[in-house]
Amino acid sequence: MKFSHSPRLEIVDLGRTDYGKTTEMMLELVDAIAAGEKGDQLLLAEFDSVLTVGRGATNEAYEQVGIPVHEITRGGKVTYHGPGQLVIYPLIQLKEKACDLHAYLHTLEEAMMAVVGDFGLEGMRDQRNTGCWVNDHKVASIGVAVRKWVTYHGVALNVNTDLRWFSRFDPCGLEPDVMTSMQQQLGSAVDIAQVKNSVARHLQQLLADDHR
Repeated sequence: MKFSHSPRLEIVDLGRTDYGKTTEMMLELVDAIAAGEKGDQLLLAEFDSVLTVGRGATNEAYEQVGIPVHEITRGGKVTYHGPGQLVIYPLIQLKEKACDLHAYLHTLEEAMMAVVGDFGLEGMRDQRNTGCWVNDHKVASIGVAVRKWVTYHGVALNVNTDLRWFSRFDPCGLEPDVMTSMQQQLGSAVDIAQVKNSVARHLQQLLADDHR
């Protein structure tokens, strides 16, 4: 089953910004979308180094990493956000019989596979772990939540991310060396502005009403 939402998806590029303030903004937008005051939104951001801990873990285990730790409401365990990583928050109102989170997650995976494909990489799914994978390594982590049937949180795509951060904890409950970046796979830095354009284009297409 596909999911349904409003036809308008507003792109909001926040650039390099604060994680806590962005989370507050995201939740305010979720309430506005649920109330019919705003259309669907796509937030794009790059954060200073933080760890986010989902419902599958507790933050006490990660305080020794040495960067701020935020306990949040998305599914999944712990992941890293930092410079060189593009964080993608689709705030989408799910509707009526099409409130299917599995289909929504599948669409996010499909979008990330299309994005890395634009840069010559073959993205794949892993049947055991949600996300986008390249050469058996995870390039994008996905963790979402729903409030009043509006989606929030989303995707962390490693573009030019410093992968050494992942060696300090168990990312998404996996071994640290399973994580990769587009830069590592391609052998050179990637223009994050081009990645943003690719993300916006593919999500606009895949989340369009005529793609239900």
